[in-house]
Amino acid sequence: MKKRFKRKKRPVQANKVEYNGVKFASGLEKYMYIALKDAGIEFEYEFRTFQLLPTFEFNQVAYERQANGKGEYKDRGNKKMLGIKYTPDFEGSDFIIETKGRANDSFPLRYKLFKALLSVTEPSISLYKPQNQAECDETVKLILEKQKK
Repeated sequence: MKKRFKRKKRPVQANKVEYNGVKFASGLEKYMYIALKDAGIEFEYEFRTFQLLPTFEFNQVAYERQANGKGEYKDRGNKKMLGIKYTPDFEGSDFIIETKGRANDSFPLRYKLFKALLSVTEPSISLYKPQNQAECDETVKLILEKQKK
């Protein structure tokens, strides 16, 4: 009896799309872009990058393998640790939209850090995270309702 080998699953990668000279990371981003334009809502695409955690020096001993679990167990301390940044997809005067069809492993933690930063630095901003086209349409309705008030 032959053994069947399962293919190693790769991370989910969205298809990159171009529309009106703008390069989008996914079709859902393109859909949201068109929906916002059609509704006459002013926004910027990938306008600003937020620093969630600054770069720092780790000046201690740290015995570990590489991050992927490979390599030998050795001192990997005394290094510069890169900061964590986050760039949301769309930003308006009073809202931020992050379209996310399927999240990768690092997204939930990065998004939580982003929400923590926003709660302190920009508490009046509304945050939306549509995950499909219907939710993109609902997001547009919610933004228009908020702007009418």
